[in-house]
Amino acid sequence: MNAASTPTTDAHAASASEVDTGRLRTPLAETARQILFGESPYAYDAGAAAELHTISEVDRAHLLMLERRGIADPAKVRALLAEIEALRATGFAGVRDRPAPRGRYLSYESYLIERLGADTGGVLHTGRSRNDLNATTVRLRLRQPYAALLEETRQLLAVLRARAEEHRDVVMPAYTHRQPAVPITYGHYLLGLANAVLWGLDGLLHAGEEMDVNPLGAGAVGGTSVAVDPEHTTRLLGFRAPAPNSLHAVASRDFVLRLLSATGVLGVGVARAAQDFSVWTTEEAGLLHVPDDLVGSSSMMPQKRNPFPLEHIHGKAAAPLGGYVGAASAMLTAGYTNAIAVGTEAVAHLWPALRNITEAVVLMRLFADGTRPVPARMTERAEQGYTAATHLAERLVADGVPFRSAHHEVGRMVLDGLAAGTPLDQVAGGRLEPGTLAPAAVVAATDFGGGPGPASTRHALEALDAGLDRLGTAVDERRRRWATAADELQAQVEKALQA
Repeated sequence: MNAASTPTTDAHAASASEVDTGRLRTPLAETARQILFGESPYAYDAGAAAELHTISEVDRAHLLMLERRGIADPAKVRALLAEIEALRATGFAGVRDRPAPRGRYLSYESYLIERLGADTGGVLHTGRSRNDLNATTVRLRLRQPYAALLEETRQLLAVLRARAEEHRDVVMPAYTHRQPAVPITYGHYLLGLANAVLWGLDGLLHAGEEMDVNPLGAGAVGGTSVAVDPEHTTRLLGFRAPAPNSLHAVASRDFVLRLLSATGVLGVGVARAAQDFSVWTTEEAGLLHVPDDLVGSSSMMPQKRNPFPLEHIHGKAAAPLGGYVGAASAMLTAGYTNAIAVGTEAVAHLWPALRNITEAVVLMRLFADGTRPVPARMTERAEQGYTAATHLAERLVADGVPFRSAHHEVGRMVLDGLAAGTPLDQVAGGRLEPGTLAPAAVVAATDFGGGPGPASTRHALEALDAGLDRLGTAVDERRRRWATAADELQAQVEKALQA
């Protein structure tokens, strides 16, 4: 299973003995089970068949271009295309297991020469090097896992947005230094997380821009005297533009670093949210309830409900950080030209990083979607934590008291309230209207500075919707261009074979 077959539902399929542990009555959500127990739909297949399939995509476009430019004889192009199509139809069975002491491409090219003769098979590499070929194929191989990450990030955003609106009135304390701070809502928290993810999606889109530049035509490093047409291969392969400089085209894999950096930033935000969920779902906190299909039991302790996927989020979200260090370290001592350390060793860090961050995003989506707030407990903690204290100080300021004086006065009130076990509104006496210091009333008043008040929340939801629309359009445009190019390339190959 690959990223193109991303599941959209979480069906449950397990035997009764696996499901009913006594404490738990439902199995782990299916998508979470696939991710956590070795059947991940985001395990991108980078084996021999996948690599050769990507090479053949480039070959088809390159051959069509050579024929169109009058560089290669149409009959030879047709013979090569036919043999390549036959290989593709069998999953490259004739090539996959051949010895490849100089790499899979040369083994594959040798096979074509053996089958068609040097006069025909030898045409394939006209005006091209393995250097520009490799720079092109890595971009094409990236499309599938990159598109999966973009889509899953967008789905996480959609869930955060929906749950933020649903819980916009569920009052809870915001925490600083792990202590109750001021009243907010659970919806406000989810909107804050959604903003981080929105910026993360924006970063991913920007990081992938260089992936849309076509290196074909750059040759080994200095271009070619063969009159190739990179504009044509650009269109057939779905790139946005050809590379303007041959050195940069083969020397740079900076988009790998940018992707690792952008995924690292996204991962930090996701991991921080997982940390909050880990704390808020403890029995001691009791702010959130996790359904049975997102927890596990203990093999020894019958009472346990362990939200263990959150720990996997922490580990998986950190993978791009290590990947970035590894890739950058591989690159930094290589000269600025084509280099194995850059094009092979550095790039190798990208695939596991993309898989892990995508899985972290999916697991976070499942938790954001399935976990429910416990409103009574949240309100209780907001009240017991004296979270209305800042609002009381601001009300004193409105009455003409300097803020620092109000701060000290309210601090003394809190101290008195804690000593007597008295709520803040009682300690404040008749200085404010009854109910003014209820957490919900404080939330309703915080409409400024992006607070959780109703008008501010409405504005934040509208801003999030606008961002989702803008970035969603960019995601769709990229995927549509790639799909359209693939269809056009296939149509042109079929037309050439029928000529």
